[in-house]
Amino acid sequence: MSNTKNAKQKFEEIAKTNQENIRRLLSNEDYQSNLDTVDDRKLIEEVLNKTKNSFNAGSSDDLGRTYQYLIDSLSSNANICLICIDTIEKTDAIWNCSCCYSPFHIVCIQKWIKDGIYQSSSINNNETNTWHCPKCRTEFDQKNIPKRYLCYCQKEIDPQFDPWLIPHSCGQTCGKRLIPECGHICLLLCHPGPCPPCPKQVNVRCYCNQSGPTARRCGFKGWSCGKICSKLLSCQQHRCEQICHSGECLPCQKTSIQTCLCGKTKAIRNCNELNFQCDQPCNRLLNCQIHECKRICHKNECGLCPRQGIRTCPCGKTKYENLSCSEDVPTCGDTCDRKLDCGLHRCLHRCHTGYCESCRQVILKRCRCGLKEKLIPCCQEYLCETKCTRMRSCGKHPCKRKCCDGNCLPCQTICGKTLNCRNHKCLSECHRGQCYPCTHKVDVTCACGQTSITVPCGCEKQTRKPRCNKLCLKPSDCHHREREPHLCHFNECPDCKQQCNLSLKDCSHLCSATCHDSVLVKEEINSSNTPWGIKEKEKLIKKSLSCPPCQVPTTVFCFGQHRSQTFPCSSAQPFCCGQLCNRILKCQNHLCNRACHLVTGVSNQTDAGNECIKCEEMCTKDRPLGCQHSCPLACHPDKCPSCKQRLRMRCHCNTQVIYTDCQTFTNATDEQKEKIKSCEKPCSKKLACGHLCSYSCHSDSCSSVNNCSQLVQVRCGCKRINKELPCYEINTIKNYRLPCDEVCAELKKNRIARTSNPPVVQSIVEESKSSIEIDNSIKNRKNQTNSNVEKTPTNNRNSSVKKAKPRRFVWTSNKIKLFFFHGALDVFFSISTLTITTATNQLNILTNKTAIHHYIRAFIDYLDNGIDFSKLSQIR
Repeated sequence: MSNTKNAKQKFEEIAKTNQENIRRLLSNEDYQSNLDTVDDRKLIEEVLNKTKNSFNAGSSDDLGRTYQYLIDSLSSNANICLICIDTIEKTDAIWNCSCCYSPFHIVCIQKWIKDGIYQSSSINNNETNTWHCPKCRTEFDQKNIPKRYLCYCQKEIDPQFDPWLIPHSCGQTCGKRLIPECGHICLLLCHPGPCPPCPKQVNVRCYCNQSGPTARRCGFKGWSCGKICSKLLSCQQHRCEQICHSGECLPCQKTSIQTCLCGKTKAIRNCNELNFQCDQPCNRLLNCQIHECKRICHKNECGLCPRQGIRTCPCGKTKYENLSCSEDVPTCGDTCDRKLDCGLHRCLHRCHTGYCESCRQVILKRCRCGLKEKLIPCCQEYLCETKCTRMRSCGKHPCKRKCCDGNCLPCQTICGKTLNCRNHKCLSECHRGQCYPCTHKVDVTCACGQTSITVPCGCEKQTRKPRCNKLCLKPSDCHHREREPHLCHFNECPDCKQQCNLSLKDCSHLCSATCHDSVLVKEEINSSNTPWGIKEKEKLIKKSLSCPPCQVPTTVFCFGQHRSQTFPCSSAQPFCCGQLCNRILKCQNHLCNRACHLVTGVSNQTDAGNECIKCEEMCTKDRPLGCQHSCPLACHPDKCPSCKQRLRMRCHCNTQVIYTDCQTFTNATDEQKEKIKSCEKPCSKKLACGHLCSYSCHSDSCSSVNNCSQLVQVRCGCKRINKELPCYEINTIKNYRLPCDEVCAELKKNRIARTSNPPVVQSIVEESKSSIEIDNSIKNRKNQTNSNVEKTPTNNRNSSVKKAKPRRFVWTSNKIKLFFFHGALDVFFSISTLTITTATNQLNILTNKTAIHHYIRAFIDYLDNGIDFSKLSQIR
């Protein structure tokens, strides 16, 4: 409500001020004369334009000037008095210059003339009869001083203002002689400015006179037919090649061989240079036929010889007649007596040729200003150093010329005063009185510059800007190429009302809003102008606003492409419809149970994308027959991998644990399973004969006793004969013994004869025999164990391979006795070599002392180094 009250109050205040202004204007008597409506101006311009176009010659300066003066006279505030720089009203008394047609107040021009005459008379000390126009400086006689207010055609005194006539006009026919003079007079009504060209019709030929007469306006009767001129040029050889033109033809531009005036030189020169004069003297003989003509190249005769006739001496006192021209005139010998350059003295030298010298007589001379005197040569001028103190014609600056004669030079200083226009300074020489008005003209233009009016300088601020009916040419300040059509104006252009039509950034649609590149926006400005606090103000600032959100209806599908919905384009984006996704997961066994969501990474509508859930269930597919393990992988689309679970089982002989993978065992045949469960070692079961089964690990019954091939050591009754026989040959006979042979019987006889042999040797021999038998039994056992070890396979993966232990020395009774009886044998064998013979010659080794020492030494090395030498086997 407060806003409406304020608006009503403002409207009432404005209405009151408008009414007061109307009353004041109506009460003014000059209102009707100063009123210049836009409609009247348009009507005047239309009428004048039609008149101007009817002349069919827009290039005439007088016609343009007349047009402008008529416009200015009919418009208010267009005519300015250059003297007082004030507007000439339509009812003011004026005077018009007959040359520049500028109007002045008659009071101002009378005062101007009076002041100018007084200043010139005070300077020149004599009465002057001329005065000048303030603008064009045209000189007028004193009898032409304006005394009365006349109309433009000077037929009526003090013309009255008539709103139906041109101001300051009498309304009668002008009647002035037209210029250029054609015999006709101006038929326009009394008007300002120059008379327009003569509008009457006359029949005239073209410039070259080749075309017939044509009816033309008298003011523009000269016309061109468009043909070649073909007039004979001044060279009298060539013709004009220009199009039919006005005035004289141009000089001939062609060249020709021309001879100079004296006839000595020939050169190629332009045809328009008729008088070709070279730089050489004439050198032709004169009439005396003795002397040559010294004149520069010329035509006609050279003339008489200058040395003929009556001649005088150089001083002119003696005359000679009938003197030949080849002889020089002699001097007379008298005083020269010719006046010198000073004009006071004469030459005192004898008659001589050439010029007389300067006057060198010393006289008393007075300086130019007459203040000082000095004796100097007559030919020299005496100037003192005294400076003139008189004022120059301007009355402002002293003369300051040295030795001035009283006629002080005019002041050469530029006036420099600011003229009434307040824009320029006076460029005239320093002078008395007022400066001449500013002669500059200023064009007051509209905003676009296509419509203008010319006013005197200094009046451009008071003159109302001309109204322009053309379209505004200001460049667009938005992205549109052109603005909306509107008339030329000042200030800023109105906001663009065109549709934006810019491509939006977030979509492919065009902006349908009104152009917003340059929009007035209120902006708050914080200013601390007041001492008691910060006062907030609002200011309108032009800003470029961004395009509003796009409102084009757009159909959008949900994330899962289940259903669609319409949204504005700016807010159109995929949405959640609430349904389940139901896309097939990568496991190909389950579906996504998330609510409708964004799916990426797939190209169809069935497969699950990167955003779908990941299947976390374990695989539930059926296992192969015989496998009791479940698939270790998570739910997967392909076949389950082979079961790699390890199976632990006992071998057939139940002595070793065997490991294998489930797939290998379940996919194996019965024969392969039998092989897998076998440890491939000899069977650990014993047969009835006491030996182990000869088969490797197996599931069936062991081998038969009749097939046991294990070697059994069998001796004879005296234990001399020792043989190894297969078990299957002797396992049926209990305590089987080999039969003794003849050697056994012979040994038995010799045993009886042993009593006659030395006890030591006999004991040694007996003990050596027993040791040999012990060694053989030990050797057979070792061979048997080694063969069993080589047959046993090493299939057990977990069993660690034991390192081979170094061979341990076996102490036999024979070795010990040989070691302890080493010293006794040395004594025994030192006497002689004893040979102990038996039936079998087994003790021949003891008959050699050197061999015994060798074996003892090797035995010691064996104890020290732990090395089993090959030769020690003989001891065993």
